Amino acid sequence: MKLDVLTIDNKKSSVLELNKEVFEADVRSDILHRMVNWQLAKRRSGTRKTQERSEVTGSRAKIVRQKGSGGARHGDKKVSQYRGGGVAHGPRVRSHEHKLPRKVRNMAMRCALSSKLKDGNLIVLNDITFSSMKTKLLQQSLNKLPLGKSALFVAGEEIDQNFNKALSNIPMHDIVPIQGANVYDILKRETLVLCKTSVEALVNRLTVNKVKTKIVKEKK
Repeated sequence: MKLDVLTIDNKKSSVLELNKEVFEADVRSDILHRMVNWQLAKRRSGTRKTQERSEVTGSRAKIVRQKGSGGARHGDKKVSQYRGGGVAHGPRVRSHEHKLPRKVRNMAMRCALSSKLKDGNLIVLNDITFSSMKTKLLQQSLNKLPLGKSALFVAGEEIDQNFNKALSNIPMHDIVPIQGANVYDILKRETLVLCKTSVEALVNRLTVNKVKTKIVKEKK
């Protein structure tokens, strides 16, 4: 599929032919769901902790005799039945991260990019740079583009500092380098804005080499 490459002022610069394998893949919601769960699980701190019976400070003496009190039989006051006692099966400090195959992660990225192109929310710019760090000037230029309410800009390996500082004051607009492009941030914003450098990097990262060369030894 061919897509127009625009400038920051919404003027046509050139035409770019997108890779079908990367930008026209089948959009599978189950793969996107697995990828988002994997990303959010890695972001969880996992620092919740409650004191258990062995960690509560208190006397270990038996509170009442075993029989004859007319009540239930208890040991010390650190059990979970009493106020201030330990919590039974409470949360512990742990990692919520789990494994997800690289093939599934690459497939999820292809699904995210294809969904943006299918919905008409993909824009390719000639380059993501700006001459000034004034937010007002950048906002005037971005208003000419069909960005919608929110947008994610994926730059090259290095982010232009003028564009980054000017964009930081615009709500619901983010910018990441090509190394930080991920499925969750792409789906969180309405419009995805790429540059020609980031498009080439994504194609190189997500293209599957189906043709494999075989080396055959000649018999003597």
